[in-house]
Amino acid sequence: MERYKQCPIVMKEDHVILTFIADHLGWMKNRPDGFQHDDFHPSNLVVKQDKLAGVIDFNRYDQGDPIHEFLKLGLFASEISIPYSIGQIQGYFDGNEPDELFWRLYSLYTAMALVSSVVWIQQVKPEETPEMMAKIERVREDHDDFRSFIPRWYNLKR
Repeated sequence: MERYKQCPIVMKEDHVILTFIADHLGWMKNRPDGFQHDDFHPSNLVVKQDKLAGVIDFNRYDQGDPIHEFLKLGLFASEISIPYSIGQIQGYFDGNEPDELFWRLYSLYTAMALVSSVVWIQQVKPEETPEMMAKIERVREDHDDFRSFIPRWYNLKR
């Protein structure tokens, strides 16, 4: 958060997102902790003969809440394929709808990812800042500035 506050470029309506995060950090207490790829999205999947053959790019792996693994859906995967994004969520829940706890945590982790994405893009690929800010704006809209835990793309093609 401190590094975000030092960035010359910030998100639109960032006070709404920052308040949402601050008000809901308690949701992360007592969550499971396990291995994470931490960059799981379609660009890191290897498909051969129409079947999943592997997952690449484990250089960001870490430990954390399993629901944290879904945050790339909003920024990257839903832009590429809404059916894939919905399928990843429903596959995790054995074909069933996720519960409210999932959506609350998904929205919190996604909001946090927006903040870190601003910092990351300006430090690592500043020339791609406009593209990242467009992704962030799309996610903000998908969540109605996080007044909605469920992103609008989830209900679009079902």
